[in-house]
Amino acid sequence: MLALDSFLAHDARFEDVLGEAPRLVKVAETDAHEGPVYVEEEDALYFTTLPSGRDTGYPEVDIKRLALDGIRFPLEPERISVVRASANAANGMTMDREGRLVVCEQGTLTERARISRVDRATGEAETVVDAFAGLPLNSPNDVVVTRDGAVWFTDPSYGHVQGFKPEPQLQDRVYRYDPVVDRITAVAHAFDKPNGLAFAPDESVLYVGDNGAPHHLLAFDLGATGAFRVSSRVLAIGAPEHPDGLKVDAEGRIYASASTGIQVIDTDGALLGEIGLPGAVNFCFGGPDRNVLFITADTAVFAAVLNAKGA
Repeated sequence: MLALDSFLAHDARFEDVLGEAPRLVKVAETDAHEGPVYVEEEDALYFTTLPSGRDTGYPEVDIKRLALDGIRFPLEPERISVVRASANAANGMTMDREGRLVVCEQGTLTERARISRVDRATGEAETVVDAFAGLPLNSPNDVVVTRDGAVWFTDPSYGHVQGFKPEPQLQDRVYRYDPVVDRITAVAHAFDKPNGLAFAPDESVLYVGDNGAPHHLLAFDLGATGAFRVSSRVLAIGAPEHPDGLKVDAEGRIYASASTGIQVIDTDGALLGEIGLPGAVNFCFGGPDRNVLFITADTAVFAAVLNAKGA
């Protein structure tokens, strides 16, 4: 194994990820916890904050925006603003085809969990879906919008486990919501705690991190209609509470958070290398050339400048 500052190679192919001058730098100190989304037209990063106020009976979470400046790091704290305060225990986020934030709201004892759309300019939110078969969702955690506009999301019961949601009425599952026909489908349920999810660049494979027992990364092969053709296969084994964040680069390599930072895995499950950042929670590709991995780590946003580009 060859170490280079904050990067640890387990396979020579990791050099393709790093390039000639990789670097890991702190972008800004802030309570960035989950859901990082890069918006190219604004050169801005959106994220959900570290939950606070559990003594009130539910976690207080805001959606915030960090105005970036290309790859100039670090940045001034005044570049951070609040887009939506008290965002119903918001967690994972993505962006839909119309440029709106799509947000996993875990809900509280008094407010339903839901997938919402949030206007980036005003912070106003509307419900996309909040139930399956008439029963309330548990605690939506991560979300992806595919090319056809379908919304895929994980729905573990973390809220109940952590004491701010009632007893779950649904299994911990992965769902697909089709906004064209207003239909939600349970696409997979063989999980303990489904967490992060990501698609291969051609959307032929869905990757899901299960943070329950055991902790592992699963791969599902998809048919042309989005139906699973085969049962899941275990791609990699994770550590406790990981894998959480999941992303895929343009070459199909999988990035998964781990206790030591972020692991980079090939499509056969081989560990290519690691970005050393204990405390890393989630991340997304961004930057003018899509080669910056923005990482939320509870106390700060970090940036890994790589050779690889986001899918």
